[in-house]
Formats: sequence, C-alpha cells, structure tokens
Amino acid sequence: MPAINFIIRWPDSSQDNCYSPSTVVREHFQRGTTMYISEFIATAEVALNTASHRVEQKYGYFCSSAMDQLSQLKAKAARFDKPDEQRVEILDIS
Repeated sequence: MPAINFIIRWPDSSQDNCYSPSTVVREHFQRGTTMYISEFIATAEVALNTASHRVEQKYGYFCSSAMDQLSQLKAKAARFDKPDEQRVEILDIS
C-alpha cells in the first residue's frame, strides 16, 4: 500500500509534513487548495479514517500512524481561534 505525505500551511505560516498510509487523501485534498480549519479537520478525519480502514482491509489491523496524524492535526487546529474564518493551505501531496 503506497504511503504518501502531504504538506500543509497553517494560518500562522507554520508548516506540517503529514502522513497517510494510503493515496486516498488525494481524493480529499489537492495541491493549492485552501480550506477553513474546521473544514480541513473534517476532511482530514474522513480521509485518514478511510486510509486506516484500507490498511485494515489489507493487513487486518487499523493504521495507528494515520490515527496519530489525525490527533496531531486536531491538537494543532485547536490552538487557533475562529476555525471557521482561518484557513489551511495544501502545499503539496507526494
């Protein structure tokens, strides 16, 4: 199963290199897209849960790395005020 990384930029200009165990995130994110933080987290939750389920289908267990990544994203998002007004940018998916 091909793992990929996607790089995001938060409203404070910090960047995170994020991990997915599956290319399914490409169905949810595209390079250059900006989304409100709340929308980004909701989309990341769907994408990373789907990726984890794909791992389970193939190997018989969920992907803890995908769940850890989602937890990290949620924790960082919680640091920002007004998640429905501030945006995250998808810089790259590889």
